Amino acid sequence: MWKVGEIAERAGLTVRALHHWDRIGLVRPSARTGSGHRLYGDADVRRLYEVVALRDLGLSLDAIADVLGSREQDPGKQDPGKQGSTEQGSTEPAAAHGNRMLAGVLSRHLAHVDAQIAAQRRLRDRLAALLGGLRTAAPLPSDLLELVEEVTRMNEKINAYYTAEQLATLQTRRERLGEEAIAAVEAEWPQLIAQVQAEMDAGTDPTEPRVRALAARWMELLEQFDGGDPEIREANRRIVVDNPAEVQQQGGPPEKMIEYITRAAQGS
Repeated sequence: MWKVGEIAERAGLTVRALHHWDRIGLVRPSARTGSGHRLYGDADVRRLYEVVALRDLGLSLDAIADVLGSREQDPGKQDPGKQGSTEQGSTEPAAAHGNRMLAGVLSRHLAHVDAQIAAQRRLRDRLAALLGGLRTAAPLPSDLLELVEEVTRMNEKINAYYTAEQLATLQTRRERLGEEAIAAVEAEWPQLIAQVQAEMDAGTDPTEPRVRALAARWMELLEQFDGGDPEIREANRRIVVDNPAEVQQQGGPPEKMIEYITRAAQGS
């Protein structure tokens, strides 16, 4: 059995998040000490993984509760990420059912991570191959065309949201800031997103001072990107709303987080 602090440290979560998940019935410890401290067993750890994995797939805590709750009420229901169907009213042993449920989440999580890796590697591999080939010979036209195709596909998506004038403004800001400052901002975003996610997981009200401080920093980083231009900021928001899976694959925030941080910034 693990105490709540031990589970939080091992899982990279906060104690507040685990307390909140217990209160809403998402991950409830199976035992408590004589003094009332939470104790987590093997089944609780499995449940914790399922919650974290489904959250990584972009589901809200409410949606995760619905998914896990419906499967427990109807053991014959199809697992996430598993094809085919199972006859209703299955009488399979609880342990086998639990393993099947976990296998469904593991499969879906693996597919999500594979998609992330593939998206990151595709362009990198082409660039690395072309750069390495320059040491011995010029790249083939077909190689360059493939690279152009990849870049064009990315640019087409960008052009669907930003006007030429907005792109020129963003380029000017990039040149003014310099690559070193941009790299520092890009490195800070994942840390800030993780901090906000921890507060959301803990059920912290967005008007709490610590969340408003995170929101203030969020807005400062946005300001460095868009210069406070409301139309560029709206274009950023539409990208997140229209492409949630891709945005999260690239480490960006989900729409729910943007709504949360906006409420914090507005103090409401």
